[in-house]
Amino acid sequence: MKFLGIIPARYASTRFPAKPLAMLGGKTVIQRVYEQVAGVLDDAYVATDDERIEAAVKAFGGKVVMTSVHHKSGTDRCYEACTKIGGEFDVVVNIQGDEPFIQPSQLDAVKACFEDVTTQIATLVKPFTADEAFAVLENVNSPKVVVNKNWNALYFSRSIIPYQRNAEKQDWLKGHTYYKHIGLYAYRTEVLKEITMLPQSSLELAESLEQLRWLENGYKIKVGISEVETIGIDTPQDLERAEEFLKSHGL
Repeated sequence: MKFLGIIPARYASTRFPAKPLAMLGGKTVIQRVYEQVAGVLDDAYVATDDERIEAAVKAFGGKVVMTSVHHKSGTDRCYEACTKIGGEFDVVVNIQGDEPFIQPSQLDAVKACFEDVTTQIATLVKPFTADEAFAVLENVNSPKVVVNKNWNALYFSRSIIPYQRNAEKQDWLKGHTYYKHIGLYAYRTEVLKEITMLPQSSLELAESLEQLRWLENGYKIKVGISEVETIGIDTPQDLERAEEFLKSHGL
C-alpha cells in the first residue's frame, strides 16, 4: 500500500499571516513539518497557493505543488494536489502545515488504520489524562471524539461528549476516558475524490468541523490512538511556546 503525504500551506491566515514561513529554531515552520513527514511516507509534497511558500520549499529541497487560491478547506487542496501529482497512491495523508512536531509514530498510527480493508478515512485521538484540569476538557478549540467498539468515530464535538449526568464535573476525567481529536487525516484516494464533492452539512455548519460532513453522509472514520502531545502553531504566542520547547529539548 502506497501513502502520499500532502501538507496544505496557505500564506493568508487571520490569526497569524505568513505562518508557514515563520522561523522556528533557524528553520521555517513548513520546513520542519516537511522534514518530520518525508521518509515516513512513500512521498510527500507541500500544497500551496502562494509563490513565496513555493520558493521557500524549493529552497530547502522539498517537493511542492501549486494549487488554487479558491479552496475552502485543506481537504479540497489535498485533492487538487493529488490529481496534479499523479502516481498510484492508495492513501492520501493530510498533514497540517502548522504541526512542526508531528511524530513518525503518529503517521504510523494513522497508516495502521488502513490494515482494516473497510477503512475509508482515518484520524487520530489522544486520551485526556485524569489529572488534567476540567478547563482543558471544556476548551471548545479542542474537539472531542466518541468512538464505537470498532474504533470508528460516532461523533466529534466542541462540547464535552459524553455528558456525565450522575457525576460532578470535577470527577468527569476520573470516571471516563475522553478523547481529544488530533487534526491528522488520511483518506483512500477514491474516497478523497468523493468527499470533496459533498455540500456542507448542517452538523458541520453548527460545530464548524468539516469531518462531520463525512459522518453525516455515511462515511466511516477509523480512529487511531496517539499518546504524543504536539504543539500546533496557530498564533505568534504558539510560536514562542514552540521555541521554548526546542530549547528545552536541545533540538
